[in-house]
Amino acid sequence: MSPLGPKKKGIRFNLYWMYSLIALVLIGLYYMNDNTMSKEVNWTEFEKIAKEGGITRLTVFAKKDYAEAQLNDSTAKAVFKTDKINGKPVIYTNIPSGDSFAKTLDTWKKEDGFNAEVYYENSSDLTNILWSVGPFILLIVFWIYLARRMTNQGGGGSGGVFNVGKAKAQLFDKDGAVKVTFNDVAGLSEAKQEVEEIVEFLKNPNRYTDLGGKIPKGALLVGPPGTGKTLLAKAVAGEANVPFFSLSGSDFVEMFVGVGASRVRDLFRQAKEKAPCIVFIDEIDAVGRARGKNPNMGSNDERENTLNQLLTEMDGFGSNSGVIILAATNRADILDKALLRAGRFDRQIYVELPELNDRKEIFKVHLRNVKIDDSVDVDLLARQTPGFSGADIANVCNEAALIAARKNKKSVQRQDFMDAVDRIVGGLEKRSKITTQEEKRSIAIHEAGHASISWLLRYANPLIKVTIVPRGRALGAAWYLPEERQITTREQMLDEMCATLGGRAAEEVFLGRISTGASNDLERVTKQAYAMVVYFGMSEKLPNLSYYDSTGQEYGFTKPYSEDTAKLIDEEVSKIVSEQYERAKKILKENADKHAQLAEVLISREVIFSEDVEHIFGKRPWVSRSEEILQDEESAKQEGEKAEKETQEKDLSTGNDNTHERENKTEEKPEKDSENT
Repeated sequence: MSPLGPKKKGIRFNLYWMYSLIALVLIGLYYMNDNTMSKEVNWTEFEKIAKEGGITRLTVFAKKDYAEAQLNDSTAKAVFKTDKINGKPVIYTNIPSGDSFAKTLDTWKKEDGFNAEVYYENSSDLTNILWSVGPFILLIVFWIYLARRMTNQGGGGSGGVFNVGKAKAQLFDKDGAVKVTFNDVAGLSEAKQEVEEIVEFLKNPNRYTDLGGKIPKGALLVGPPGTGKTLLAKAVAGEANVPFFSLSGSDFVEMFVGVGASRVRDLFRQAKEKAPCIVFIDEIDAVGRARGKNPNMGSNDERENTLNQLLTEMDGFGSNSGVIILAATNRADILDKALLRAGRFDRQIYVELPELNDRKEIFKVHLRNVKIDDSVDVDLLARQTPGFSGADIANVCNEAALIAARKNKKSVQRQDFMDAVDRIVGGLEKRSKITTQEEKRSIAIHEAGHASISWLLRYANPLIKVTIVPRGRALGAAWYLPEERQITTREQMLDEMCATLGGRAAEEVFLGRISTGASNDLERVTKQAYAMVVYFGMSEKLPNLSYYDSTGQEYGFTKPYSEDTAKLIDEEVSKIVSEQYERAKKILKENADKHAQLAEVLISREVIFSEDVEHIFGKRPWVSRSEEILQDEESAKQEGEKAEKETQEKDLSTGNDNTHERENKTEEKPEKDSENT
C-alpha cells in the first residue's frame, strides 16, 4: 500500500466531519436566531383578538395553562404597531385551565364564528428545555469528540492541533526491527572511518574524556544525492545501539509563528531524556539556510527563528551531554556560517561519488539478493558505470532483475545488466520511431565518425558500443568507458573534444551537408572549450588566468573581466573548437575506407561493439588508464604472492636448520650426562 493512501483517506474523513460541523452550526443558528415577532398579552386583549377573527392558528399547551396564537397580517400590524412583519407573528397568554378553555373555544365558535385551527400540545418542561439548549450541548459534545479524535490520529501535526509544537522526529530504538550496520554500507571507506569514531564516542566516552577531550557535538555529511549519506547515518545508529531520532529539515517548517522553534526545543528535550542518543536531520538546508539572504517582507522570520533556536540548542548555555547531531545536505554552500563552526558541527564528512573500487563493493552488496550466473563480471560493471552513485547502482541491479524476469529467465545474466545500464543512461529503446533509409544512413555515418576518431586518438575515451537504435530523445548513441582521471591535461581535453566533433565532421566530409543531430555534441564542446579558457587557463592569449568563483556565489550582471577580455575569450573558444573540428575532418579523410566499412556494418547490424571496431581499425597501440590500473593491481598481486612464497620458503629452510641444531644438541646431552656420572 502506498504511504500516501491512508493520509488521503484521513484528510477526506476530516473534511466530511468538518462539513457535518458546519451543518450543525447552521441548524443551531436557525433555532437560536429565530426572528419571528412575538408578544405576551393579557386575557382580555387575547379574547378580543380571537372574537374579531385575527387568529389563524391556535396552539394550546394544556399542561402548562398556556396558549399561543398566530396572527394574520392586518391584526399583527395593529398589535405590533408596525407595517413591517417578520416571519409569522404570534401572541401568547396564560389560560385558566385546559378544560375551561375548551368550553370557551366552543362558545367562540358558536357565537362569534371562531374558525382558526386549534392544536393541543402535551409537551413537558423537559422537552422545551431540550429544544432550547439541545443545539448548544450537541455542538459542545461534537467539538470535544472531534478534537480528541484529531489528537489520537495525529491530525494537524504530530499529536494533533493541540500538539502542533511537538517535534515530528521518528524514533528508532536499539531494540527495533530495523538494523543497518557498516557491512551494509559498501565503499565510502574514508567516510566510514570518520563516523566509526562517532560510534566509539557513544560506546566508550571515558576513553576520550579521561584525557581531557570533549565528545563532538555534531557531524555534517556533505555530498551529491544518492551517495549514501542517510544510509551512513542509519549504520551509525545500528552500530552504536543507541536511540536514533530521524527527521527532515522541512519538519520544522510550519505556517504558524513560533512552531518551528517550539519543535526544536521539544526535539532536544526528548533527546536529553534518551541520552546517549543520535539526532539525524536530513536535508538540513531547508532550515539552515544562511540568514539575511534575500529578505522578502519578513517571510523568512519564522525560518530564521527556527535556525536561531537550533543554534542555541546545539551550543547554548545548557549541556547536551551524550547527544550527537548528524545532519546531511548536498547544498553545504548555502548553509549559515554559524551552523558550520566548530562547537556545533565539529566535523564535515564529504561523501563523494564512488570510484572504481568503491563501485565494485557497492555492486557486491546489491547483488546479494539477485540470482546471477557466471557470465556476470562485477569488474566490467564497475568500469561501465563511471559517475554512478550508490542509488544509481542499486537501480541498475533492480532494472537488470526486472529485464531478466520480463524475458522469463531463471537468473540474471551479463546482457541483462548491459541492457539495464543502457536503459538508465540512454533511455528506453524506441524501435517504433519512423526513420527513412536516408536518415538511418546519416545517423550511422554520424555515430561511426565518433567511433572512428575515439579509436584513433590516444586520450579519447575507449569505445564500448555504438547503436543507431533510437533511445529516449536521441536517434543514435555511443557508449564509452570514461577515464576517471584525478588530473586532466590539455592534450586529453583536446582529444575528447575532437572525438565529440567527429559526428558533425563525418556528416560534412561524407554527406556534404550537416544536420541538427550534433546539437548536443556542440553544446558539450562549447562548454568544455569555455572551461579551458576561463577556468583552467589553457589558452594561448589568456594563459594562467582563472575566473572561477570557488565560493559558489554568482557574479550576477557583472563579470570579473572587461569587455575586451570577453571578446578575447570568445575568440579563443572559437579558435579551439575550429582547430579540433578541422583535425577531426583530417583524420576522417585519412581513414575514409575504414569509416565507410564501419558505417556499413552499423547500418546492417544496428549495434556494434569495440571488437568490431578493432577488427576494422586494428588494436589500439595505447593502454587506457583503467587497463593500466588493472595491470598495476595484477602485477602488485603477483609480486605479493611471489614475496609471500619466498618468505614461506625461507621460513621452511630456517625451520630445517633449527631442527638439525636441536638434533645435535640432543646427541651431545647424553655424553655430558655420562661424564657427570
